[in-house]
Amino acid sequence: MKKTLTLRPVGERAEAPKIQKKGRGWAISGSRLDAIHERARQLRREPDEAHLALADELAKEDLGKYKFKRYAVIGSAIVDFASQSLKLVVALDRGDAPELERRRDASLAEVGLKVIRYDAAEVLGDPEGACAAVLREMKARYDELRAASRPQRPSYSRSGARPQRSTYSRTRD
Repeated sequence: MKKTLTLRPVGERAEAPKIQKKGRGWAISGSRLDAIHERARQLRREPDEAHLALADELAKEDLGKYKFKRYAVIGSAIVDFASQSLKLVVALDRGDAPELERRRDASLAEVGLKVIRYDAAEVLGDPEGACAAVLREMKARYDELRAASRPQRPSYSRSGARPQRSTYSRTRD
């Protein structure tokens, strides 16, 4: 009998499983990881219409050094689009299993990935608008990561004056 993935009853579940970020592991067996990669490969070969429409629109845009990988494997999840450098994941809602999607989003957020979701029907109806929304999210995420990267250090002014010292002063006893 073929094993299938199912959700445990609500009473038995924790909020989100703790992810162990150890190399490629994430505490996933090798055979399971191979099966996940094979499924992602199959999805890349045969994408659905909404995914293909958004991928075409993103391909038309000049994203600079940022790229989206289609049907990327992150841990045990296969996400529609992922930008590793921006730590951004774009997911298309197809109405599958909202509980499973919520748990997957929580697991991805736990490792620092921001997940944005769009309805697949809306993407099919207006792929340009969905692409514009993704670009806005990319810019916001870039600004967010840049601001959080490191605090601004004091610098010398053009006149050569030293930076202001802190208000801490030493006193002699």
